[in-house]
Amino acid sequence: MIDILKDIINFIETSGMLGAFIGCFLILIESIVPVLPLMVFITINFLVFGNLVGFILSWIFTIFGCVMSYFIFKKGFGNKFDRLTEDKERLRKYKKLFKNISVSQLTLLIAIPFTPAFMINIAAGLTKMDFKKYFISLLIGKISLVYFWGFVGTSFIESISNPKILIKIFILLLITYIISIVVNKILKIK
Repeated sequence: MIDILKDIINFIETSGMLGAFIGCFLILIESIVPVLPLMVFITINFLVFGNLVGFILSWIFTIFGCVMSYFIFKKGFGNKFDRLTEDKERLRKYKKLFKNISVSQLTLLIAIPFTPAFMINIAAGLTKMDFKKYFISLLIGKISLVYFWGFVGTSFIESISNPKILIKIFILLLITYIISIVVNKILKIK
């Protein structure tokens, strides 16, 4: 596995702009095809492009992929989903519950590294969640998620053996949650 990762990194590093495109494209596709390992792609971007550029590329393309997934399900399947669930009381209840989730709750859900992002994208699209709420939550929540996977991916052993790093990640999640509450109050998103 490590040899394959080294080969991929070497290929991306020696490919110039094509390498940057491949690293970004993999992250974009992962948001739509959930079986691909986001952590690996973010780690590759961090290793190839450095922490800052790797973070920015991973963050932008993760958001772009999630937005694409949201619109694919909203435009492609939203009306069908409405028709299928119109006579199912329980599904309508869950649909309404998810659609009306607060920005801070959605942001925290997105920021947690082990939450399946594709499920959030699909649910937001199918329930026709307000795009502004979804997008603001993505912008804020993906910051800590991308940082977490990039950091953990590049220093996996150290992050497990050093509790200070885990505390920093917890603090980052807490800050993310607080920022989402403040933004929610400023923009008055319901």
